[in-house]
Amino acid sequence: MDKGGAGISWKCTTSSNDYNQPDDHTGASGSGRYRYGTVSRANTPLPYIPERHEFYRASDACSANHPTRHSVKPVHYFNTLITQERMDYLVSISAHYGARYDGKKHSQFATLIKQYTSASRRPLHHSEQRQLIALLHNFKATAGWTWRSLTTTLHSFTSAGVFTSHKSMNEGSKEAQAALLSTLLDALILKCNQKPEIRDIDAQGTANLLWALAKLVDNGLELEKTPKLKEVVAALLPRVKTKAESKEEKDHFIPQHISNLLWAVAKLVDNGLELEKTPKLKGAVAALLPHVTTKAESKEEKDHFKAQEVVNLLWALAKLVDNGLELENSAKLKEAVAALLPRVKTKAESKAGKDHFNAQHIANLLWAVAKLVDNGLEFKTPKLKEALVALLPGVKTKAESTEEKDHFKPQEVTNLLWALAKLVDNGLKLKNIPKLKEVMAALYPQIKGKAESKEEKDHFKPQHLANLLWAVAKLVDNGLELEKTPKLKEALAALLPRVKTKAESTEEKDLFIPQHIANLLWALAKLVDNGLELENTAKLNEAVTALLPHVKTKAELTEEKDHFKPQEVTNLLWALAKLVDNGLELRKTSKLKESVTALLPHVKTKAESTAEKDHFKPQEVANLLWALAKLVDNGLELETTVTLKEAVAALLLHVKTKAESKEEKDHFIPQQITNLLWTVVALLENGLDLEKTPKLKEALAALLQHVQAKAKSKEKKHHFKPQEVTKLVWSMAKLGEAIELNLVKSMFDSLVNRISENPRLSQQDVSMALWGVMVFSARYYLYFGDDNKNALEKHIDELFSRLESPSPCNTEFPFITAMAASWLGRPCPVEPHYRTIISQSQSILRDQLQSSLPSLKIKEEQSLNSLPPVDLQLPDYNTVIDVQGPFHYVSGDFKTRNGSTLLKVALLKRLGFEVIEIPVDKLWQQDSMKRVIEQIKAKLAVSPEAHGSVSLSSGEWVADEAYFTADEGGQFSDDCYFTAEEYLEEQINKPKKRKRKRKKPVKTASR
Repeated sequence: MDKGGAGISWKCTTSSNDYNQPDDHTGASGSGRYRYGTVSRANTPLPYIPERHEFYRASDACSANHPTRHSVKPVHYFNTLITQERMDYLVSISAHYGARYDGKKHSQFATLIKQYTSASRRPLHHSEQRQLIALLHNFKATAGWTWRSLTTTLHSFTSAGVFTSHKSMNEGSKEAQAALLSTLLDALILKCNQKPEIRDIDAQGTANLLWALAKLVDNGLELEKTPKLKEVVAALLPRVKTKAESKEEKDHFIPQHISNLLWAVAKLVDNGLELEKTPKLKGAVAALLPHVTTKAESKEEKDHFKAQEVVNLLWALAKLVDNGLELENSAKLKEAVAALLPRVKTKAESKAGKDHFNAQHIANLLWAVAKLVDNGLEFKTPKLKEALVALLPGVKTKAESTEEKDHFKPQEVTNLLWALAKLVDNGLKLKNIPKLKEVMAALYPQIKGKAESKEEKDHFKPQHLANLLWAVAKLVDNGLELEKTPKLKEALAALLPRVKTKAESTEEKDLFIPQHIANLLWALAKLVDNGLELENTAKLNEAVTALLPHVKTKAELTEEKDHFKPQEVTNLLWALAKLVDNGLELRKTSKLKESVTALLPHVKTKAESTAEKDHFKPQEVANLLWALAKLVDNGLELETTVTLKEAVAALLLHVKTKAESKEEKDHFIPQQITNLLWTVVALLENGLDLEKTPKLKEALAALLQHVQAKAKSKEKKHHFKPQEVTKLVWSMAKLGEAIELNLVKSMFDSLVNRISENPRLSQQDVSMALWGVMVFSARYYLYFGDDNKNALEKHIDELFSRLESPSPCNTEFPFITAMAASWLGRPCPVEPHYRTIISQSQSILRDQLQSSLPSLKIKEEQSLNSLPPVDLQLPDYNTVIDVQGPFHYVSGDFKTRNGSTLLKVALLKRLGFEVIEIPVDKLWQQDSMKRVIEQIKAKLAVSPEAHGSVSLSSGEWVADEAYFTADEGGQFSDDCYFTAEEYLEEQINKPKKRKRKRKKPVKTASR
């Protein structure tokens, strides 16, 4: 989403293939000239040619300053440069001297073409290029050409745009263009392979040649399909290293050479040259970095980098870091960056015209700084903050300027907002940087204006839209309030129709790639999650609807370029789950369900893949499982969606593997552990079978070991935050007897102490914690009885005292309050209203029992001491009977009771009642019903010595400890009380504003 770039090109550039990056309209190479004699004039007069005692610029065409030393006549004069007579002369002189010809006249001709484009302030346009290429069929480099002739010719033609490919080119022109490039590359390879090595290549020639090769790649030449170009690059890199390490004056690179060399290397890397697999490349970079530091720190004027060179260097370093050069492990790289940052500050604050950064420079600098920070450069570096503060006023000034030269282009606006969002996302506080908010506010009208413009030059490309919406979502997610920023809201409203238009377009230039689709849906979901109302924003709904078919289409394609990467699959499913959780109805949005179904096989495939590129990171595993649980929780049926169960099973294996791994990169952070446990609970409540799901129990056990380890850890980074502790307590309580009591005892005290130590918990968190603590106290009580006073008892009292008036969404408050009051033996301060429904099984049991014992007094749905109602009460025997439906048990297994069931049973026991629990499956057959009645009668005939809980198992009553099921009898509800904190590639840890869902009191009937 955030690949950016800047580089060296013409002021009037051709279409760029640097799809993910800032425009590269910066200078190429240029101080220093080569000596050449004059070209013999043919029938047409020749323009000025430097004499042997003079130098000419090897890169004026690409210079930002566009020198006007050579007076070039109007465009029709181009025709005098490309006459057939001139071509014939070049062919004849080459034939005349044969192998002794040094190529000087050919290189001078190439220089003339470049000087023409330099003076014209543009590369060759299509018709000029076509005219020229038609005459170059016999323009061939021979073995006698000097290195200087070769480098000058290739550099000049590249600068002039001779090798730039255009869609309108015919096959003949393409073939001639390819042949011309091939002859030059062949000659360069021949030179490189000469023994002994040639001695006539100088520092500038090295810089210009590498720049030209990088520019060819940047203009569309595919590196992998041009082995000759790769061969030349590989041969040239050791020369860069040698000259950079040389102590001879003639080998020294001037500032512009250093800038161009690093720009070229970065461009090559960004276009497919692999840093790790090209050791010569890393060696060349390492040799150049000390020169950057030395010249940046030098006080001599000749060593100073110009404004554009500073921009290109920082862009190049950022791009290299973004492609794998490790900032943390490269002292030379950090030193170079540290030396350049003061130059940024000095030039940004300078009043001298030569030092001024133009609009593109500012955009590229901020992009580079953001990229470096995103890859490990710390904000604590004073030089970084000073450079940033110095740049920001320039953004505001140019954004508000009415002069055309100051206007930001669409890509620059995109990169600026992306950079600011990245910096904020990496810890830059909106309130800590003066005028940061003002700078962003100045950019919003630019976004709106360009989004609404009808001029082609102002239009945002698909990637621009993806990055802009990502940036807006990130800023909002980091505290920028949408409602209090009307200009941002207007900009957003202008962008959404553009998303819809491009999503529905069939033109190739408008197509979104997989990364764009993932980032757009992620951004829209984030905005909705932060308060943008889905139902009331028609444009937002339309944009989402237009994007969904692209998810399905790309997910079903077999071509590698269309595949979603692991992070993109994660972001898409997270986004879809968030949209559903915020009101997009799964059942009513067929495209949404189709998108989810199309993505699920990708989850399974990547989770089971052994290829490194397919691996999910710990955060992605946590987010994926959270998303799937949310989708299931909102109506996606687990049982009828086979691929969903397979995806969950494949991810659970990763949970186990990563939880047991000793490698730091695999470790789950506390927040991810919290979310994973919530996910397990949600999936179990929605039908995932604990016993029949491979690796579920193992994954759960591995996670709990992490909870235990982190709960006891003294390292701050391992600590759960108070809000995470409440969710952990809640999740583990929901799991009931699925967690061994000994494990609970070993970790629970330290966790709950952290809740008590935090006085700022929300009422929601207090309620969650209180319910969870009561469940675990219930487990101790059921196991040890009255004689054991567990340490958790004191926390019930403390948390109960912190309960205040409930929020409107907290419909569970009266039920939790009533249970806590009952546990503490205090009067109930509220009147809970329980909704009761008598199930068919309950009615049949009552009738059968009454029929067997006509004199037996039976009451139904009685709320005892303000507790959730019991199904049947037998007042004469001080006994209650509950028919336990599947939701009283973990995954409905009729064996393992959940937290809600355990708490209700313990509370009734503490009141002195005998509790009989009957799994509803024991009442489904007439024979089993009769056995149940007989057993109840036998039980009632025996006066128990102590009241307890009994449950039917294998045809006989046994004292039973249980596990987990869904909320029962007004117990705690996850819909109201728990929403997982979910994060993408990098998230900010902060309190989230949650929309609260109203939920009716849970029915107490058997299910």
